[in-house]
Amino acid sequence: MSAAAPLAPPVGLLAELTHRCPLRCPYCSNPVELDRRAQELPTESWQRVFAQAGALGVLQVHLSGGEPLARPDLPVLVEACATAGLYSNLITSGLGLSQARLELLLVAGLDHVQLSLQDSEPSSAERIAGATGVFARKLAAARLVTEAGLPLTVNVVLHRANIARAGELVDLAVALGARRVEIAHTQYYGWALKNRAALQPDQAQVRQALADVAAAKARHAGKIVVDQVVPDYHARYPKACMGGWARRSLNVTPSGLALPCHAAQTIPNLEFWSVEQHSLAEIWQRAPAFLAFRGTDWMQEPCRSCARREQDFGGCRCQAMAILGDPSATDPVCTLSPFRHRIDQALADDQGEEGYRYREMPRAAETVG
Repeated sequence: MSAAAPLAPPVGLLAELTHRCPLRCPYCSNPVELDRRAQELPTESWQRVFAQAGALGVLQVHLSGGEPLARPDLPVLVEACATAGLYSNLITSGLGLSQARLELLLVAGLDHVQLSLQDSEPSSAERIAGATGVFARKLAAARLVTEAGLPLTVNVVLHRANIARAGELVDLAVALGARRVEIAHTQYYGWALKNRAALQPDQAQVRQALADVAAAKARHAGKIVVDQVVPDYHARYPKACMGGWARRSLNVTPSGLALPCHAAQTIPNLEFWSVEQHSLAEIWQRAPAFLAFRGTDWMQEPCRSCARREQDFGGCRCQAMAILGDPSATDPVCTLSPFRHRIDQALADDQGEEGYRYREMPRAAETVG
């Protein structure tokens, strides 16, 4: 695909309804500087965005955050998705999900719930979350979802503190009645980059986790779908981040900026359009940030002449920015990159720290809907 090829509509929209969150996970990929409650799009703006998404051809909307349950208007937003013909997936910590709240979401037309778990061991899970008493509440939320008949996906971000229990986390997802479990290794941008040295597993841990998950997948064959990929820093080639820049999906931040990917704001000098000033169709087709790395015409060598250029599209632009300071460079995790040694050095260096840097979250009044 080149920049001049016919442009298909996006398949998915990540709607970041709020950055407010009751947890302080050190692997959080949200920006270092969070949008405040006063900056959040009002209900009617989100309703307009979802109507435009349906008209554009978007199939599914991921209602995310922070914690989307912090917004009292969440059932209204779910109803807007249903009215627009969009499949709605609530991405949640589970905190704040009561029986009454879930019933409102069901009536509104919610299709799916994706629940985050930090670990299968309660004390470790709560240390990672930076909050006490949350593990049992998450399990209770999972049971509410499955008892209501909604499909449940369990999402786990793997890192040094929980990677030894990767197989057990699949077992837990099965026990909770999940239909899918996603084993998603930490992506080192946003707040997570500040904690990389305390989160990064070593090669032996990664190999063992891959084997443990494969064994769990075989153990539960036919009961659950298990998704896992090799973590970026430990891979030979980069994955096509987001399926390629601005090719399959887009994000809208709590304040209304439209992004080609979750971390695009880490790249300086990109011009982001707001959904308050432009339609989703205009943004998808013409926004400068979306055109910046779409296709292959922007590529430098070795990507420009690489046979893999339309498989991985040069890898992650935000990772190239974070490691090399150049978003146009080949993703440095690639073995063909002249800067792969920077990743290898990071892997060697990132094995000493143990303590986490937790966010100072907004005051309590701002974290409750």
